[in-house]
Amino acid sequence: MQQPAWLAAAWAEFGVREKAGAANAPAVVGYLAESGHREIRDDATPWCAAFAGAMLARAGITPSGSLMARSYLAWGHALDVPALGALAILSRGADANAGHVGFYLGASANRVFLLGGNQSDAVTVEAFEAARVLGYRWPSSANRTEAAPASQQSMHGIFERCLRHVLAMEGGYNDPYDPGGPTNKGITLGVLAKWRGVTVDATSRARLIAALKAIDDATVRDIYHAHYWQPSSCGLLPDAIAAMHFDAAVNHGVGGAIRLLQAALAVAADGEIGPETLQSARSQPVRSVIERYAALRRARYRALPHFWRFGRGWLRRVDATEALALAIAGDPPAEIETAKGTIPMDQDFKFPLPGEIPGQAMAGQDEAPPAGKWWGHSKTVWGALITTLATVLPIIGPLFGVHLPAEVITEVGDQALVVIQAIAGLFGMLLTIYGRSTAKQPLIRRDISLRM
Repeated sequence: MQQPAWLAAAWAEFGVREKAGAANAPAVVGYLAESGHREIRDDATPWCAAFAGAMLARAGITPSGSLMARSYLAWGHALDVPALGALAILSRGADANAGHVGFYLGASANRVFLLGGNQSDAVTVEAFEAARVLGYRWPSSANRTEAAPASQQSMHGIFERCLRHVLAMEGGYNDPYDPGGPTNKGITLGVLAKWRGVTVDATSRARLIAALKAIDDATVRDIYHAHYWQPSSCGLLPDAIAAMHFDAAVNHGVGGAIRLLQAALAVAADGEIGPETLQSARSQPVRSVIERYAALRRARYRALPHFWRFGRGWLRRVDATEALALAIAGDPPAEIETAKGTIPMDQDFKFPLPGEIPGQAMAGQDEAPPAGKWWGHSKTVWGALITTLATVLPIIGPLFGVHLPAEVITEVGDQALVVIQAIAGLFGMLLTIYGRSTAKQPLIRRDISLRM
């Protein structure tokens, strides 16, 4: 996972606490010394700024030198969009001089999550009201020793790899049956309207649809990063889990994806990624998390009303995303079960492109004929035919000259014929149900040549 060196140093201190009573925690006193205040030997001194300064110093970055949290408002340079590891400066009460500073991890609708010192007298992750944020800062000297801010980092590397995968899964302009409405490259009409700050109504709809069809790559990238990657906290997760989680956020919605992730991690599914979720994602075996996440996604898809049309494409999407995530984790499977059968996995495995996913033909191309079976091999079809013959033929047969001789009826008996008809109808219905529940391949037409 990409993160600045000072944030990695801060994570290494996670759990350090003040000592109760007169004793002082050596680690906290050390933060004060590293930030330039060796004269202070008391951990009762507010030390959030000292902790931030010490972590910056360990990364080769000069801190503000002050124990005032608000001193960082004049340090480094401001960020309009918070980046992973940026210093977040918060207000504290009505005192214009008081404040708090910590390292930014992520945000929900009205809260920010910070890793910092002197939070409940410890180095920990806590949530704060977003309204308290005074600014986000990034060290101006970081370019010499660190990569660009995470908001820029994630536009490359793992984000770009995950985005390529998502775009391959999403394809071009949507199928008319798509439950999400007009969609192009995975961007819905509603998301584009929100991005442009307009509403979808009778006067704007046609114009927005035209813009959606012509959406450029840069806008697509920015929307995915702002609407899915950041809100779902992908940048805080191990890269392999982030790959599965990002694809899920796009396809299930950010809130739905977070709950799926939390279910896979067996933590409280509250829809917000906080300290417990992050700690669990970092500590559990990555392969197990990915496999559980994939299984939950498959179950979610099967419960959707449009599964009849998009089901095979959705399941192939999970198959491909699971393979990608395991490959990123360095633990690819030898083979993976997909909607088209078992595919051997190797370094040359190519994830399916839009035209290879049922229901998603590439623009300007006809969809390739799907692999399937002839209708004559279908239990469902034969069950329906038997049921039809058993219930309909006795009624309409005489109209076409098809009837049983009177001698047969007399010999067998009317009641026996009714019983036979009922048994045939029941058998046909059961065969239809069994065939439908076990069907794995679509039906295809087979040309038949008759030789006379």
